[in-house]
Amino acid sequence: MIGIWGSSGIGKTTIARVLFNRLSRHFQGSIYIDMRFIAKSKKTYSKSNPNDQNMKLHLQENFLCKLLAKQNIKVDHLGAVRGKLKNMKVLIFIDDLDDGVVLDALVGGDEWFGLGSRIILVAKDKQILRGQNSPPDGFMELASEVAARAGRLPIGLNLLGSSMRGRNKKYWVDLLPTLRKGLDGKIQKALQVSYDGLERKEHKALFRHIACLFNGDEVNNIKLMLADSGLNVDIGFEILVDKSLIHVIPSLDHTNFVEMHSLVEEMGKEVVRAQSDEPGEREFLIDPKDVCDVLEDNMGTKNILGISLDLYETDEMQIHKQAFEKMRNLRFLYIHSNQDLKKQFRLNLHEGFNYLPPTLRLLRWDGYPMRGMPSNFCPENLVELQMNGSKLEKLWEGTYSLTRLKKMELRGSTNLKEILDLSKATNLETFCLARCSSLVELPSFIQHLNKLKNLDMSYCEKLEILPTGVNLKSLEGLNVMGCTRLKSFPDISSNISNLDVSETAVEEFVPNLRLENIVQLRMCGMKSEKLWERVQPLTPLMAMISPSLTWLSLWDIPTLVELPSSFENLNNLELLSIRNCINLETLPDGINLKSLDFLDLSGCSRFRIFPDISTNISQIHLDETRIEEVPWWIEKFSNLTMIIMQRCKNLKHVSLNINKLNRLERVDFTDCGVLTVVSLNGSRAAMATDNLQGYIPNLLKFTNCFNLNQEALVETKTELPNLILPGDEVPSYFTHQTSGTSSSLTIPLAPSFLSQPFFRIRVCSVVIREAPYRSGVDGVDVHVNCRFRGRFGNIFESSGEQQSFWATGNESQLFIMDCCFPLNNDDAPPLAELNYDHVDIQLHISKNGLHYDVNYDYEDCTFRLVRWGVRLLEDYSSADNTLPRVCEADEDNMVNDESHATEQGEECGDSVVEIEERRKRMRESMKLIRFIIHTTARRSIRNEILKVLKRSLKRAQNAGSKD
Repeated sequence: MIGIWGSSGIGKTTIARVLFNRLSRHFQGSIYIDMRFIAKSKKTYSKSNPNDQNMKLHLQENFLCKLLAKQNIKVDHLGAVRGKLKNMKVLIFIDDLDDGVVLDALVGGDEWFGLGSRIILVAKDKQILRGQNSPPDGFMELASEVAARAGRLPIGLNLLGSSMRGRNKKYWVDLLPTLRKGLDGKIQKALQVSYDGLERKEHKALFRHIACLFNGDEVNNIKLMLADSGLNVDIGFEILVDKSLIHVIPSLDHTNFVEMHSLVEEMGKEVVRAQSDEPGEREFLIDPKDVCDVLEDNMGTKNILGISLDLYETDEMQIHKQAFEKMRNLRFLYIHSNQDLKKQFRLNLHEGFNYLPPTLRLLRWDGYPMRGMPSNFCPENLVELQMNGSKLEKLWEGTYSLTRLKKMELRGSTNLKEILDLSKATNLETFCLARCSSLVELPSFIQHLNKLKNLDMSYCEKLEILPTGVNLKSLEGLNVMGCTRLKSFPDISSNISNLDVSETAVEEFVPNLRLENIVQLRMCGMKSEKLWERVQPLTPLMAMISPSLTWLSLWDIPTLVELPSSFENLNNLELLSIRNCINLETLPDGINLKSLDFLDLSGCSRFRIFPDISTNISQIHLDETRIEEVPWWIEKFSNLTMIIMQRCKNLKHVSLNINKLNRLERVDFTDCGVLTVVSLNGSRAAMATDNLQGYIPNLLKFTNCFNLNQEALVETKTELPNLILPGDEVPSYFTHQTSGTSSSLTIPLAPSFLSQPFFRIRVCSVVIREAPYRSGVDGVDVHVNCRFRGRFGNIFESSGEQQSFWATGNESQLFIMDCCFPLNNDDAPPLAELNYDHVDIQLHISKNGLHYDVNYDYEDCTFRLVRWGVRLLEDYSSADNTLPRVCEADEDNMVNDESHATEQGEECGDSVVEIEERRKRMRESMKLIRFIIHTTARRSIRNEILKVLKRSLKRAQNAGSKD
């Protein structure tokens, strides 16, 4: 592992990105992890803190899916990463790391990964990179006893450590008697030490609220729920964070979420259970059996503040008609299903059920079984109302002062026909009526909701009218997607930033409509032909929208022939998706949308010229277009990572000047049947020279391109990407081939092949699908291993190679890949000097992590390896004759620098141990430099990286005496 440490803004990420982009191609797998990756993983499993076992498993699943380019990898134990990657040479960058627990979950140890793997950590916190493995002088015995009293479990150590960090020795000594009495080595007691250490009752109460009800919720939402509770929530949050009882986690949308470790949560629930042997006497009901017993037998009391029941954890419940009448202080009723009510569940309400406490601030009842709310229910204290999937036909009679209400969600209440007066819900911000398929209109009271930010009425299939004369100045998001009877769209707000009118019957927009703040606009699959009947159908639309637009989706516009020139004003546009516009032929000339990142013109079957409207695009999707050529000027798209052009029946020529695009990862020309020429920099001669100093994408896919000149691709002397070609025979270029179903080849080797740092081969596998192809893409991994044998029986096994391919269709296909195997360990002599003269190459394939090869017949096997072949390659870097001397000179200089640094250390009085540690760090750095020198193909890149590392080593030497 290597650490890059420093303050913000000094270029750590820039250096890391350069290194990653230029080194990743030399590894079997590579991944760049940043805070977006971590936050996304946490958000997906929002009910847990990263310390939690389930959170670690989820992080590892996402980590493996991205690294191995697979989907739906399941991890059921924390050793799975080691099991899957121990034979792979991988490159892992973790940027902006701020959590040691995340580091342990993803890269727990060097032994997890194969020989030659590299892990680079980028952090602002030096402690993440340099943990202290032993206690300071005088604390060893104390630390050992504290660790024992914490049960030697990470969570106990973490909690106790946070409260004792920085304390003097006397504090530790004074605390030990308490720990000896209370912990007794059990984690429950270890955890409760931190809880018992909370000095104020309100802080303990806040902790119990979070443990029983609000773990994983948004911070601001919790504060609203607990307003006027006397718990002093703002200060309480700070105290709980300081005590490591909770963590506040930022999300991608700039909101903060509270997350509590599952063991800490369970400890809090135990505290509540200990309040009384009678569940009805406790402040929270959280166990399914307790909830059912209390509600069925009417055993509730005024002590109960909250009830939480997951419907998925019980099968049937009969609620007593007076179940809630004794719960005069009930504030939170949370009857929910995390499984979208897919499980059959019977919840019966007694016919006389007619009471819910007026103290309720949170009412969430998924699948509520009655047609209306209790007639005497007063909702005036509600902050949040969620009745998803309910049987409600209406809410309540009359008008209430709902000034506390912030969120109302009735999603999937298919019987809901009317919404009574909500005009006094003046603080309502989120209103969701999605899939309320019986709702005909949105009442006019909506005009009084002056703080409404988001209105979701998607798939309200009977909705015909939106109120006119309404200007909701605060409205930011409006979704009426799938409202197939909605024909008119009024000027409901000029401040909308996110609008989706897809799959509606809207025929026109009001002439004075101005979407001045629009950021995202979706108009896909519009049902009305009248909307697009103009010769220039987008002219009215362009008059409505503003240059602030970043996302525009326009699908299925049959009259669209060309885009208006006013598109050049959309300088902030990042995504443009114009699909299935069957008459669109070209894009305007001379336009450069500088912010455009994603372009999709798939299904525009008359579109004939490769689009040139932005040089900053990272993804282009051009499926089923009439484009004939990928032009030479593709090289100016320097940010391009993906080109997808499936089923382009007119595509004949691809100029692989794309090899100059150093960020390109995937190119897919599947089913481009007339494609004949793929030129690598113009000529075969250029392939064999150093003029080709570029980057080939990880995967070039030519499935069903039967007219393609395969020979020119397969026989190139430059490094190949992974290729998928049609065919059922191994080309003769591969000089060593298996006969039939053999999974191993033995090849004699000349000394020249074993005198290089790496052993390189090109492999071709013929793979056929055995089960009928239905749809989608199947991932197939090709695994190659090399075992080198000597004339005296000596054996050297190099780390294996694994490459991923994506297969479609029923036809047999050729999977072609270049493999690179390191030949030497550290400073060991070359294999040629050790009398190695043969190599055994084994190959097998697997699908979705399930291993199978030609000798096995698994029921889940859908692909079969038919035959395969190998060609030996020379080391690509060997043609660069002057580079080794330059690099060796640089290495000599660095060795001299190491000696100089050692002399400095001796002069400064450093101990022998410190000097030896410094030498060890220098030797490790030299190993990395040698690795980069030998694995990076381009001289300019090697020298650039070398300079960066030399500067880093200089700084390390200068700071050495201070470490």
